[in-house]
Amino acid sequence: MKLRHKRIALIAGGLAAVGLAAAFVLNALDSNIALYITPSEVAAGKAPQGRAFRIGGMVREGSLRRDNLTVHFVITDTAKDIPVAYTGILPDLFKEGKGAVIQGRLDDAGVFTATEVLAKHDENYMPPEAQHAVEQAQRAQKTLQ
Repeated sequence: MKLRHKRIALIAGGLAAVGLAAAFVLNALDSNIALYITPSEVAAGKAPQGRAFRIGGMVREGSLRRDNLTVHFVITDTAKDIPVAYTGILPDLFKEGKGAVIQGRLDDAGVFTATEVLAKHDENYMPPEAQHAVEQAQRAQKTLQ
């Protein structure tokens, strides 16, 4: 085999290895990404089916109830409400009327089954995604009135 053929084979092998590594990285990123979707988008049917995603907004006043280890509440962007079920320990700062971002999946009954609940960490903070969703919903309501 000539030196030129060896170089071409080495370059082709290197490109194949880099391409394979890039495919593995992109596959891992795709399976671990959780999209952020507002309650209004979920109600409009824009939620990914069979995939985990994040939903954020305010916990509706009076919606929090406990059923053994499962906590049920409603997350809202002031325009649409989505019922949420979470089994586990809620963050200490999780309260009605406060902002939250929840990660999980939407079941066939339209209930968001949460795997993770994140709560705001001080009285002036709301997750940016949740704040944006609430502002958009309020703007949409004003234009409809």
